[in-house]
This record gives sequence, structure tokens and C-alpha cells, in this order.
Amino acid sequence: MNLGLLFLKVNTSGVITLSELDWITHHQSDFSRLDMALVLKIGRLMDEGIIELDCRLPA
Repeated sequence: MNLGLLFLKVNTSGVITLSELDWITHHQSDFSRLDMALVLKIGRLMDEGIIELDCRLPA
């Protein structure tokens, strides 16, 4: 997975899944400063309610 593509997907759909958040946390040590800026932006958008957490359980 690519953080830049994930950011674009999350930004356009307005939804981030638990698995995407899990991927971010597991790869956080590998991120560059630019990547960390994108992660912080996603967090701010979640705080503002622009990006929602998709917590649907698989059927």
C-alpha cells in the first residue's frame, strides 16, 4: 500500500477503514517527514469529522 494513494482515496471518499488505520500504525516508523505530514492531515480531518471511520463488520 502507498500512503499517498491512501491519502487521496480517503480524502475523496471521506472514509477510512480500520485496516487502513492499522496499516498506517504498523508502518509509521518507515514514513518520511512528508508521509508523516499526510498522516497528521488525515488525523486532523478525522477530528473535524470530514473523514469518518468505517467500522462495518464483514458479512
